[in-house]
Amino acid sequence: MFGRDEKVSAIRLTAAQYIILSVFLVLAYGLWRLQVMQSDYYSLAAEKNRIRNVPILAPRGKIVDREGRPIVDNYPSFSALLLRDSTRDLNADADLIAQGLHLDPNEVRTRIRRFASMPQYQPIFLKEDITPDELAFIDAHRNELPELDTIMAHRRLYPRNGFMAHLIGYVGEVTEDMLNQPQFELYSPGDMVGVSGVERQYNTLLMGKNGFRRALVNSHGREVGRLDETPAEPGKQLKLTIDLDLQIAAEQALEGKNGAIVAMDPRTGEVLAMVSRPTFAPQDFSVRISRDEWNKLVTDPDKPLLNKAIQAQLAPGSTFKIIMATAGWQEGIAQNLHVNCTGGAEFYGRRFGCWVKTGHGSVDLEKAIYQSCDVFFYTLAEKLGIDRIAKYATAFGLGQKTGIDLPNEVSGVMPSEEWKIRNFKQKWFAGETISVGIGQGAVAITPMQLLRAISAISMGGRMVVPHVITPTDMPPGYVEAARYLEVKSVPIDPSGWNYITDAMVKVLQPGGTSPMAAVPGIEIAGKTGSAQIVSLATRAKFKNSDDLAQNGWFVGFTPRRNPDIIVCVLFQGGEHGKLAARLATQVLKAYVDKQRRTPQKMVEKPKSGGKVDMGALWTSPDGDGHEDKLEGGRYVVDLPKKPLVAATAAPGMVPVN
Repeated sequence: MFGRDEKVSAIRLTAAQYIILSVFLVLAYGLWRLQVMQSDYYSLAAEKNRIRNVPILAPRGKIVDREGRPIVDNYPSFSALLLRDSTRDLNADADLIAQGLHLDPNEVRTRIRRFASMPQYQPIFLKEDITPDELAFIDAHRNELPELDTIMAHRRLYPRNGFMAHLIGYVGEVTEDMLNQPQFELYSPGDMVGVSGVERQYNTLLMGKNGFRRALVNSHGREVGRLDETPAEPGKQLKLTIDLDLQIAAEQALEGKNGAIVAMDPRTGEVLAMVSRPTFAPQDFSVRISRDEWNKLVTDPDKPLLNKAIQAQLAPGSTFKIIMATAGWQEGIAQNLHVNCTGGAEFYGRRFGCWVKTGHGSVDLEKAIYQSCDVFFYTLAEKLGIDRIAKYATAFGLGQKTGIDLPNEVSGVMPSEEWKIRNFKQKWFAGETISVGIGQGAVAITPMQLLRAISAISMGGRMVVPHVITPTDMPPGYVEAARYLEVKSVPIDPSGWNYITDAMVKVLQPGGTSPMAAVPGIEIAGKTGSAQIVSLATRAKFKNSDDLAQNGWFVGFTPRRNPDIIVCVLFQGGEHGKLAARLATQVLKAYVDKQRRTPQKMVEKPKSGGKVDMGALWTSPDGDGHEDKLEGGRYVVDLPKKPLVAATAAPGMVPVN
């Protein structure tokens, strides 16, 4: 039984033969498919292993002011690259690489993992703006670390001391969240893009287009030759409407304080200066900011990263009274309203005090404006009602974005009955209207909104769109540029326009709320304001802590009607609007002084000292103060012995040749 040979059936033998034949046929087909059918594909893949694409980074476009003076430029630097088409074990080399480049080994490994899904021939940017010793380390370890290489890049050079930081913004490496946004869909991880301010708003114009060169590499990943090259296309230069001379004056005025200053040409909407304090250093972001420095900035209670000119939503205080005066005049109420201010008044069973405890006595609209009588505007608010107040405030752009060409502008709040029902599901109480009448309560606006609103009133109802670029200098077909030339008309009775602007001139005269801010020889119309951030009773409980001090506001312009310039100041914790007014008039004076120097360029004049004969035209009110008349004459102007020097560039920037 056990010794009997068992025979394999013919059927099984035949099946085994067919199986073996099938296996050989499959192998033969696979070999044919690899060598013949897909030969081109694998030849291309092999070529990619032999050829490396090395990026050529495009320099970002420069940013200059309205006169072509440099604000932001570039400087050459070297970046460390990690070449992933090398046969080396990158994770194994991470410790040595990190040591030589002064990086955390975990950070190196994290970046390798982050870019793992990208094609192997695309290098990783390990570190930007490397130091000379780090550059020497890469050169000295070419044999040990062939995956390390360097590339020349153009890094952003920003002005010193946070000059114009909030308006300019900064650049940074594109994040994964940004890559999911439509405007960044064409970028790749590692690209440097605008993150805030003008750098972000006009990133597509400033960024340019990277080029590349194809290099031959050997089996060790070492470059042995070069093929073709596609040069980079530099970014376009961006010309701002900012006037560096005014910007410097505004920065100096707000130095050491918290708040914002904005200056604008009310005829065109061109922003001439914009400052927010405290500030930050954009240069810290131009390479890569540390986690500790970032946390320090975002946890700072003074919010240095916040552009307070367009993002601070605060009660405007008594500056809102100009909106109230215009609304009251248009409704036929304010011009005939007279009150007796005894230091306060009772409305709806509650006493509302005036800022002058002894009262202003008999008050009409003119006196109410230049002495800022609260009782007058309490009474006017009661007569107008919240919806009529909101109607005019909204018409002048409060509670909505101005449309300025900067990212992350906020809309603010202009309350109404409908607003309260929509947001709080509650009825509006008449007593709430009284506080709104003096710019308190639920009213919250930005300095830019206030600037635009008062600008429209100063221009007789002509409301423009604020912008920081020169539309005529934008590339042909740039759609956004046309929007900045739009003008909206808000009806204002000419007699009311004259009356209100004349009263605003008296704010800076004896008897007004800020006579010490007046500048001899310059006609300035304006309005001061002080706004509580908590009630006076609450502040008293904290022993009048400086952290709870009132915000000072001022908005002013020159001349009194159809002005050339308007300035808005928010002085956080400044307590009094008169202090904010002094900051604003520094900027106004800088503007007027510069304009008065301009005619001197049209005549032959000595370099310093001497006299110049020149003509001038101006408008001035006649006897009744309601109509303007044109006057002119010739004057001999004494030139200063020490010549006045205008800015040639932003602080720390090299002048344009």
